[in-house]
Amino acid sequence: MSGERRRFGYRCLHILLRREGWTLNWKKLYRIYREEGFTVRKRGGRKRALGTRSAPMTIPQGPNQRWSLDFVSDSLSPS
Repeated sequence: MSGERRRFGYRCLHILLRREGWTLNWKKLYRIYREEGFTVRKRGGRKRALGTRSAPMTIPQGPNQRWSLDFVSDSLSPS
């Protein structure tokens, strides 16, 4: 059964076997599951972009060439 349902771990298999009428302790099922070498296959991770998508940020050469906001100091200043 575990060969047919590759994404099922021992917990899901225990529920399926119980529905089919098998009475089996989950600890014994886990031991058999590990002895047979079954594991839940890992899914692929998140795909990340290769390299940079845009040009790198230029270094400012003078005043007023790059602006940024400081939200933390604005929220902490007395009104």
